[in-house]
Amino acid sequence: MMLRQLEYLIALSREQHFARAAEECAVSQPALSEGIRKLEKELGVPLVRRGHAFQGLTVEGQTVLKWARKLVKDHESLKQEVSHHEAGLTGTLRVGTVPAASSTVVALTNAFAREHPLVNIKVQASLHSAEIVRQIRNYELDAGLIYAQPQDVEGLRSFRLYSEEHVLLTSPQMQISPGQSSWTQALQLPLCLLDSSLRGRQVLDQALLQHGLKAKPRIECDSIVTLLAHVATGRWASIVPRQWLPPIGDLPDIVQTQLDDPKVTSEISLVMEDEEPLSLMSQALNRLIFEIFPQE
Repeated sequence: MMLRQLEYLIALSREQHFARAAEECAVSQPALSEGIRKLEKELGVPLVRRGHAFQGLTVEGQTVLKWARKLVKDHESLKQEVSHHEAGLTGTLRVGTVPAASSTVVALTNAFAREHPLVNIKVQASLHSAEIVRQIRNYELDAGLIYAQPQDVEGLRSFRLYSEEHVLLTSPQMQISPGQSSWTQALQLPLCLLDSSLRGRQVLDQALLQHGLKAKPRIECDSIVTLLAHVATGRWASIVPRQWLPPIGDLPDIVQTQLDDPKVTSEISLVMEDEEPLSLMSQALNRLIFEIFPQE
């Protein structure tokens, strides 16, 4: 069994297409197909359901895929261990975030890139919490910023990073009047909010429901940039975590109003693998978390 054959299987699973998988692996399609056939012959089971085109992996193929991802990750970790004494940490740090953390993740990635200049960083910034956890368990991500529920992150390392505090974003002409319940007024404005399928929006809706309140946005989306663009037109308001905003920088002609009557908060956590020994990449990230977000 060759590591390259395992990489072929991983690429095929990801691309769901022989030609695209071969292109990703920088080999010809016949070479990729032959490599997978040799792997099937060695293991004595079919791994791929074939027809006129790729039809998916067999049950045995799914089992081999999980081991393949682990072995490829362990191989990368081994190379890091061997080379880091001489050249420093190398490789790629793969991070996933929920949309609500797609700007705050810069606190980690910027510091990590500065401390480890030979490491590349890949961020997927519009994933659901459940998808992030799945990819970490399948060795497709190294870490993720999510709304963590204890039952969802069992067997993973979890670090609380910060508590979100919500603010209302409006144009200067759409500010709410002082002296009244800020949430009640905010929810009467024409709203553009995160999509209701996203955990961040669900956390907000659940918290409001506990106080007898409900958000009824006319526009929903899965992007911070899209929310801000709508507010910038002057016709729409949005409710976002205050922690989103500092990494973005100045927002001219957008007014922030603190919403604290009632106070609605939710927690963002970082989750990562919890297998010993931790890879050097995970160890480095682990140390950085405690520097940037001191744990109570």
